[in-house]
Amino acid sequence: MQVTKLSIPDVVLFEPRVFGDERGFFFESFNNRVFEEATGLKRNFVQDNHSRSVKNVLRGLHYQIQHPQGKLVRVTVGEVFDVAVDIRKSSPTFGKWVGETLSAENKRMMWVPEGFAHGFVVLSDVAEFLYKTTDYWYPEHERSIIWNCPDIGIQWPIDGDPILAKKDAEGFILKQIECFE
Repeated sequence: MQVTKLSIPDVVLFEPRVFGDERGFFFESFNNRVFEEATGLKRNFVQDNHSRSVKNVLRGLHYQIQHPQGKLVRVTVGEVFDVAVDIRKSSPTFGKWVGETLSAENKRMMWVPEGFAHGFVVLSDVAEFLYKTTDYWYPEHERSIIWNCPDIGIQWPIDGDPILAKKDAEGFILKQIECFE
């Protein structure tokens, strides 16, 4: 598995080695030893989530202020542009973002650590998005940053406005949110 630390080094991209022939393909989608060596972290993943969305749906930018979740994310159908935003006040990369294209074709996975907001926009007609979390979902602790926050300046690869859930359309800008220390 190829491991790449992104411009915010706590966010890591995993690219599995894929074995394919006329029958199909095989790859190791998760290996705890590789994960720990790449991140320097021991994490217990407690929940797997699976979503399906249509083109231009943007989910995020989400985080939990209590019970923060680390997320190991991947796409099994279609393609998304996936984003992590550092919202740790003490971090030298506070307010910065990284984004990567994840797809069923490239089979990449991205580690989004605790202390980051996370979101993605669907680039294909449909996408299925799977992710492991290090803590359970607590809706009362979930927070949302507005997708087009001018203080963050994410360059989403879409034309026009995305399709948003009500909670995402009502997200806050960076200077208004509860952050991690």
